[in-house]
Amino acid sequence: MRVLVGGGTGFIGTALTQLLKARGHEVTLISRKPGPDRITWDDLTTSGLPRCDAAVNLAGENILNPLRRWNAAFQKEVLSSRLETTQTLARAIAKAPQPPQAWVLVTGVAYYQPSLTAEYDEDSPGGDFDFFSNLVTKWEAAARLPGDSTRQVVVRSGVVLGRGGGAIGHMLLPFRLGLGGPIGSGHQFFPWIHIRDLAGILAHALETSHVQGILNGVAPASSTTNAEFARALGTALGRPAFIPLPSAVVQAVFGQERAVMLLEGQKVVPRRTLAVGYQYSFPELGAALKEVIA
Repeated sequence: MRVLVGGGTGFIGTALTQLLKARGHEVTLISRKPGPDRITWDDLTTSGLPRCDAAVNLAGENILNPLRRWNAAFQKEVLSSRLETTQTLARAIAKAPQPPQAWVLVTGVAYYQPSLTAEYDEDSPGGDFDFFSNLVTKWEAAARLPGDSTRQVVVRSGVVLGRGGGAIGHMLLPFRLGLGGPIGSGHQFFPWIHIRDLAGILAHALETSHVQGILNGVAPASSTTNAEFARALGTALGRPAFIPLPSAVVQAVFGQERAVMLLEGQKVVPRRTLAVGYQYSFPELGAALKEVIA
């Protein structure tokens, strides 16, 4: 297949590109800068969609960048980096004389309301209670295409664990020093997925003609809490991990609204992801972390 990937130079995009090429597909990236096997977002707007069998959008400013203050300007970037790229791709697909067979978007489990008791699958309600859930609703709406000539899939991703990026990048140093531990109370659920499985779910969605609609991009170990995650990461590193990061510190660094993403969590189950036949490489946290830090 010829696959067009928006935001393909990032952490998830790099893993997906490697996997698709290993499976014999051709990949063209859409990025801000031109280069080999790349087109720019401006090219896409002016020249339309290049011939392709499938398109994926992974573009979006990193919400949990601790170096950026959570103010109106950054919120606007977080919104526009997702909505505008998604709209641009969706418009190009809708106008294409030969539209692709599949169109896949990655959003997030922030769609589901944090809770210590509820369990969410792909049919659960959500998307309307705070900045991030509203963002996911707008983002998914921006991707919708008229008609049904192209299969549409949305993967709502959990916290992505992998080498060289994602959530683990910021955590490793304190944990290696024996200063790691749970965030806040530690009781909150921690919906996670190994990078290889997120790329695998995306490839499965692209290659499998009966897959459409919402898939939860989380590991089947859905009852993992933040404290259990901290313990497992400490174990994988051979370090103690019981120094909690107080809620007040998280709120000071990230701002109150963003801190919710770390201090609260959701129990999210990949019911449809399993039902459409995806087989996980890393269903268990221990093995996933061992691979990440190896």
